[in-house]
Amino acid sequence: MSAVNEFNDYRQKMNDRIMAADNKVMKRFFSLDNQTYQEGALSVKTKEMLGLVASMVLRCDDCIKYHIETCHKEGLTEEELFEIFSVANVVGGSICIPHTRRAIEFWDELQKT
Repeated sequence: MSAVNEFNDYRQKMNDRIMAADNKVMKRFFSLDNQTYQEGALSVKTKEMLGLVASMVLRCDDCIKYHIETCHKEGLTEEELFEIFSVANVVGGSICIPHTRRAIEFWDELQKT
């Protein structure tokens, strides 16, 4: 199983588990997250690029994978991806470099699909 499929299967399984608990706050948070990334004054692609920078600075590998995959679906180029990495590393510092490595590894897996 590819790293992309493994990530998505696990994410879906655990999101289903969280939603099954029927917790109003968690459901509202997931809804707010979904609504935030919808088309608006900013495009979906732009919002996902912003989410990717924030995720890298916050060092959340799961979030990085999610935003990279969504950016990929939105037509992000590798040149754009490296500019996003540049911003994230300047803002977040060298602590972001390991996350950049894993992000590139995930991006490369996406290119195979």
